[in-house]
Amino acid sequence: MFGMHGNDEDPSKLKEDIRRWGADLGFDAVGFAGAHVNDAETNLSAWLAAGCHGEMDYMAAHVTNSASDTGNKRAHPTGLVPGTRSIITVRMNYRPASADSSATLAKGEQAFVSRYALGRDYHKLLRARLQKLADRITDEVGSFAYRVFTDSAPVMEVGLAQNSGLGWRGKHTLLLDRDAGSYFFLGEIFTDLELPPDTPVTDHCGSCTACISACPTTAIVAPYRLDARLCISYLSIELKGSIPEPLRPLMGNRIYGCDDCQLACPWNRFAPLTRENDFAPRHGLDQARLAELFAWNESDFNQRLAGSAIRRIGYERWLRNIAVALGNAPSSAEVVSALRSRADHASALVREHVAWALRQQGVEP
Repeated sequence: MFGMHGNDEDPSKLKEDIRRWGADLGFDAVGFAGAHVNDAETNLSAWLAAGCHGEMDYMAAHVTNSASDTGNKRAHPTGLVPGTRSIITVRMNYRPASADSSATLAKGEQAFVSRYALGRDYHKLLRARLQKLADRITDEVGSFAYRVFTDSAPVMEVGLAQNSGLGWRGKHTLLLDRDAGSYFFLGEIFTDLELPPDTPVTDHCGSCTACISACPTTAIVAPYRLDARLCISYLSIELKGSIPEPLRPLMGNRIYGCDDCQLACPWNRFAPLTRENDFAPRHGLDQARLAELFAWNESDFNQRLAGSAIRRIGYERWLRNIAVALGNAPSSAEVVSALRSRADHASALVREHVAWALRQQGVEP
């Protein structure tokens, strides 16, 4: 519960101090928002009612029909953390220097992993940095109440970041900035400090529909509206069961996530590279061959992906995703041999996708 604290610091000066401390900790931008998210409740309710969240039940878990400030924890931050007066938002670039997305996507025998997942899991890194920022604020103003979030609770990160001037919501639903594009992570500190909010950024997508046209599965069903059930990121990460057959050929060699909408966005042409070594590709995942990754046993998977966001999907879905990619890969003896090696796998989910992939390769399972 948030409480009283002694603080006679000038709010405007404190904001600039926090920005400077954030920059020292590696954040590429720091903004300030009030304890609300504009139009969030209406948009979220409509999206959920249409079933666009698929199996992501957690998206609806903290939404009620209540019109009170505590009824919808996503739309009303004070419902999530009572006493919240201000929200400090941060942005950290993750675009790695050595990963050529277009080149990897063009090589069907290679595996494409979303750029954000090539290095170490960002959750722990951002949370630790946010905690250090909160500690630095405490050193300055004394004890104050706060909670740190990094994609770890019912927080509408894009809406809060937009309110705090860190960017605008693009037509692909990701946050966009004219200088940074969209290759960045977001994090927040909910606080009882009174910090004047920054000015929201206006939309600069204009008439551009590049992201909508680029989506392999037409998951961006309208500007600013994504149907997760069609999204390759959802299919390869969130979906626990069988990937719908009509969507499998459209996934290409994407085994974890999809960046096509970001690759197509003109604002990402000059997106800056990350300054964080932890976000650099690990274990050659930016150039790995599908057959090589498919040969990993469960121990390999757990050891090599320790500390990676990829590990959260588990070994079974890892094989499921790669099986689909192998089915879409150019025909070769290596591909067929790799698939046959898993044809009798203990998992029915893996066997099903391997059988499909073999048929795609023109081989009887």
